[in-house]
Amino acid sequence: MLYLLYEYFYDPDSIFSVLRLFRYLTFRIIYAMVTALLIAFFLGPIIIRKLRLNSIKDEPRSEIDMVNPSQKYGTPTMGGILILISALVPILLWCNIFNPFVQITVFSIIWFAALGIKDDLIKVRKKVKDGMSKTEKLFWQALFGLILGILMVSPYSPIGWQSASSINIPFYKYPLNIGWFYIPFVVLVIMATSNAVNFADGLDGLAIGPSIMVAMVFGIFAYVIGNLNLAKYFQFRFTNGTGELSVLCAAFIGAGIGFLWFNSYPAQVFMGDTGSLMIGGVMGTVAVLVKQEVLLIIAGMVFVMEAASVFIQMISINFAGRRLFFMAPIHHTFQKRGIAEPKVVIRFWIIAAIFALIALSTLKVR
Repeated sequence: MLYLLYEYFYDPDSIFSVLRLFRYLTFRIIYAMVTALLIAFFLGPIIIRKLRLNSIKDEPRSEIDMVNPSQKYGTPTMGGILILISALVPILLWCNIFNPFVQITVFSIIWFAALGIKDDLIKVRKKVKDGMSKTEKLFWQALFGLILGILMVSPYSPIGWQSASSINIPFYKYPLNIGWFYIPFVVLVIMATSNAVNFADGLDGLAIGPSIMVAMVFGIFAYVIGNLNLAKYFQFRFTNGTGELSVLCAAFIGAGIGFLWFNSYPAQVFMGDTGSLMIGGVMGTVAVLVKQEVLLIIAGMVFVMEAASVFIQMISINFAGRRLFFMAPIHHTFQKRGIAEPKVVIRFWIIAAIFALIALSTLKVR
């Protein structure tokens, strides 16, 4: 909305000349992040208090018993609402809301936040341990992926449907065109990222730390690809308008840091599926829009590890009749082995930071 002030009221010869600041992405990136952070700091205690008063709290789960479970149970959940508000308000303030990339991503935010809220409420209100059925949850994730995939290869594609079915491979210069297989590929990307973040949400600060780093990586890629000179220098296909996604990613970074203030050990609030499904869905959507879907594997390696440990565990139990890991997702295995929770979380952050740097290196190493 503030960007529109520049569009409609900017006059270099009047008092409104100061509005030229809203033209620059770098200015809006900084203040989107700061705005999100301040909103999170202000609303955090209010939302946590409201969640506690309404008994929206974490419940015991027999499959994921902690070393000291009494320290976890009763902590307010659905803290993803704080991330949602803290990110969405600065997005609406600092982004060009008529930009199609922003509109698509905001739609994904609302879609996955609504899905997560429904899932959390079923767990809390109806006392159903797993929330929505897996089939229903996967259906809504797949439906969004299908809509996005069809949009990307349609005449209404924001990047041009002729090249939408091409995917970029990290460390390789030339795009790979997969034709109509791109639609199921997008469905897979959305489902995988949304669930992978959900698997990682098990320890205080574990999911939000790597999420911030992934948002940073894709914010930088969005900025580069949306800048004609930088795109030409790094030999990427220039896509006009993707730069606005860097402002959106900055809002998520600020919201994530603000949430981490309350979610760090010992957590005052958990993000719940409201946060994890939303973050994963948005990560997948941004990756599709900037045509860096495969890069998610590198940038989100912590989430890949968590999801892989769950699937490997399932296969091992079903086909070998034994557990390969002491407990899945894998962060619980380390915790059960006696490693303190904060140490597990910090080590996963370090791994996330390393792979975020590797992902950024693919800008040049191609």
